[in-house]
Amino acid sequence: MTWVILQRDLPGFPDDNTLQLSYIFPDGIQMEKHPHPGQPYAGLRLCAYLPDNREGRRVLKLLDKAFHQQLLFTVATNEDGEDMVTTGFIPLKTQPEGGYKVDGYPDSEYLKAVRKLLKDKGVE
Repeated sequence: MTWVILQRDLPGFPDDNTLQLSYIFPDGIQMEKHPHPGQPYAGLRLCAYLPDNREGRRVLKLLDKAFHQQLLFTVATNEDGEDMVTTGFIPLKTQPEGGYKVDGYPDSEYLKAVRKLLKDKGVE
């Protein structure tokens, strides 16, 4: 997990820059904790977005903790029967715009909701 600051705002946060989080998982072989140990899985490249403000930075730290505790992503079988890395139970804003229906902004409840979900999993 890496992140950078983009010099642009997110809808709903006109006075703040944007934190762009990057996650890169190469293709690999499943281990015992995965659905099909010894079988291959497809990797994933994903960006997520947070406002660069106090609350966004707080969520960034929590997401970093959750990432290192292996709570953000999992290996799952898609509808084509292929195993791949995918997001877990914590929603990520993968679009800077478009609203909550496409995992984007504006979404006035996202930061509060993701903090609660992380707290429920012991990440504070």
